[in-house]
Amino acid sequence: MLKHNLGFPRIGKGRELKIACEKYWSNNIDYLTLFNVGKKIRKENWDIQIKSNLDIIPCNDFSFYDHVLDLSILIGVVPESYLIPKFKNIIDLYFSMARGYQDNKFDIKAMEMTKWFNTNYHYIVPEFTKNQKFFLYSKKIFYEIEELKNILNSYDKIKPVLIGPVSYLFLGKEKDTSFNKMDLIDNIVTIYIKIIDILISKNIKWVQLDEPILSLDLSDREKTSIKYAYKKIYKHFHNSDTKILLTSYFDGISDNLNIFNEFYKYIDAIHIDLVEDPNQLDKVLSFIKESKTILSLGIINGRNIWKNLYHNSVKKIEKSISSIGEDRVMIAPNCSLLHVPIDLEDEKYIHYDIKNKMSFAKQKIYELNDLEKIIKGDKNILFNNSSTINFKSNIIYNKEIQKRSYYSKDLKRKNIFSIRQKKQRKIFNLPLFPTTTIGSFPQTKEIRITRNKFIRKQLCKKEYEKKIKKYILDVIKKQENIGLDVLVHGEFERNDMVEFFSEKLNGMLSTNNGWVQSYGSRCVKPPIIYGDISRNKELTVDWICYAQSKTKKLVKGMLTGPVTILKWSFVRDDQSLYKTSYQIAWAIRDEVLSLEKYGIKIIQIDEPALREGLPLKKKNWKSYFDWSIKSFHIASSGVKDETQIHTHMCYSEFNDIIKEISDLDADVITIESSRSNMELLKIFSIFSYPNQIGPGIYDIHSPRIPTEKEIFNLIKKACNFLPKENIWINPDCGLKTRTWNEAVESIKNMVKAAKIARIKLI
Repeated sequence: MLKHNLGFPRIGKGRELKIACEKYWSNNIDYLTLFNVGKKIRKENWDIQIKSNLDIIPCNDFSFYDHVLDLSILIGVVPESYLIPKFKNIIDLYFSMARGYQDNKFDIKAMEMTKWFNTNYHYIVPEFTKNQKFFLYSKKIFYEIEELKNILNSYDKIKPVLIGPVSYLFLGKEKDTSFNKMDLIDNIVTIYIKIIDILISKNIKWVQLDEPILSLDLSDREKTSIKYAYKKIYKHFHNSDTKILLTSYFDGISDNLNIFNEFYKYIDAIHIDLVEDPNQLDKVLSFIKESKTILSLGIINGRNIWKNLYHNSVKKIEKSISSIGEDRVMIAPNCSLLHVPIDLEDEKYIHYDIKNKMSFAKQKIYELNDLEKIIKGDKNILFNNSSTINFKSNIIYNKEIQKRSYYSKDLKRKNIFSIRQKKQRKIFNLPLFPTTTIGSFPQTKEIRITRNKFIRKQLCKKEYEKKIKKYILDVIKKQENIGLDVLVHGEFERNDMVEFFSEKLNGMLSTNNGWVQSYGSRCVKPPIIYGDISRNKELTVDWICYAQSKTKKLVKGMLTGPVTILKWSFVRDDQSLYKTSYQIAWAIRDEVLSLEKYGIKIIQIDEPALREGLPLKKKNWKSYFDWSIKSFHIASSGVKDETQIHTHMCYSEFNDIIKEISDLDADVITIESSRSNMELLKIFSIFSYPNQIGPGIYDIHSPRIPTEKEIFNLIKKACNFLPKENIWINPDCGLKTRTWNEAVESIKNMVKAAKIARIKLI
């Protein structure tokens, strides 16, 4: 029985990658220094996995920005516009694709970015042209193999990791409608064969090809492409000593087993996710029993931070060994450990009853070792694990909270949107194309130092609040000078839109160093939901009311929605998700009503994770929407008609869920649509979406400053899809990660463009 891992976090224990990348982007270090930081992180990651006694160690799972973008560079999928500036080195080309590029000669937008399946990780979307040719453009994968070989003194344990050819095509988009991206399957398989040929020449024993689309509802074309790809790969390599491990994760493959009728014999090993779909094991075992295919069991949860319950995992391992033999069984986490923090040992202040139930990436690797020892007869490990996990702590459960959250009626606004809209327009008196931002403004080093000093008790509460009020007053004045119509308070008191609430709600906690990559250099610390959730004091009222007191313009109250708090946290695994979601929703409802009570007329309840939380298979969608939409209604429906509820969603494909988005019944929804050049709005037009929409008019994830003309053209295009009177003008997300110059200049251009639109687009 072999132990292996699908991938390891790449940010470094102290977020060294983030720091190095941002220094490189600001020209404070050269590319050799940046590369050395990456090399150091890789070595630390490999050392952890070597010491844990893994039999096979992943390679090429490290990335300076995004592993999908890495593959695009590796096989030459580089749009022509990024080749025009003639960058001095490949890393600058790479970063320009991710972040855009702007100087005196060139102004190139960043490539489109979207969510990696149903996670909070974002990837750079590949762009394909008709008859796209693929060729080796980068040698990163081969350099990293040599690095690991020098540590191990052998290639035997090295397992290069690549996104599989069909999933890669699936994740990309066609540049025009004259072809289907699956038309490129023969071309792309050819380059994969070339890469694997090189790996075989190095005596690599294992190659991991990730095909997570096997967990989706696949079209006939996609199924045919999978069959074709792996039959061709098998035909080329079946006589070699190198084994192909085909991996799938985030859900089960039972619904797609019919694909394997023709090609399971063309793969040496297959990995299945038994965390998300434990019920698929019997079907898969029955299916491969008569073959020689090795089965990799994904039994350690790579997306949550709770310890593995060894009793359940051992049963799956023993059943598999009994069915197909120990030499055909591998064990691993269900997916890459990219989605969890690195080391629990760095957390010093978590209550023992909770910490004792937790496991980060390093600990999860060692759990594989424990499972192997149990299989070999060490029952003490099994007993200790069960007693730890099953221990019931009184800090987790609260009967009163549970009783309130089980309230079953779906609460909704008193009147329909058209009635509310008339009342709100009369009170607000906003112009056509009202301008606003999503919420946060730049979090400068000075602001972060202020917060950290307060947390470390180096700054008293009175002095801290005085400084935060100064930041708020300054941003109110900046927004007034720019000419925004609806203002925000800037969120300077908040470290993160979810973590901030976790520090104030009962049943949640924040970590000190539990960082996880969201995209590029952007890292977040997902809170931990360990118990029943409630609000026993106001969370945001003081800061919002202070901001409103300093201006005659409307200031939005800024809250994070229940589904986003749930999805962007490590959620407790001892009760159903909907129960936890309802608990959060009731806590947010209390805060919404407090804001309204104190005179805040616009309240934004952000739900950027609503689409992300959607199950991968459509058969499970209805159940999810039943409780997720109800959660939003609980949080938002208690206000009067005159109070305007906004929500924000980013990087979401709305085509399949437009009705459910409408069912949220938010007065205004703001969305990301700049990277798609407003194409995202087509579905809102087809559906005749009745409420107001703020299509993100420029991309905040890029440092480039959009021009006034560019923004005006996007507003004009938005008017082709939406009624003018229902359009708001805003960036596509918060401005937290931008510099003040980038933020101010971009918003100035946005406001100017909106004013021009009020004249030219009437």
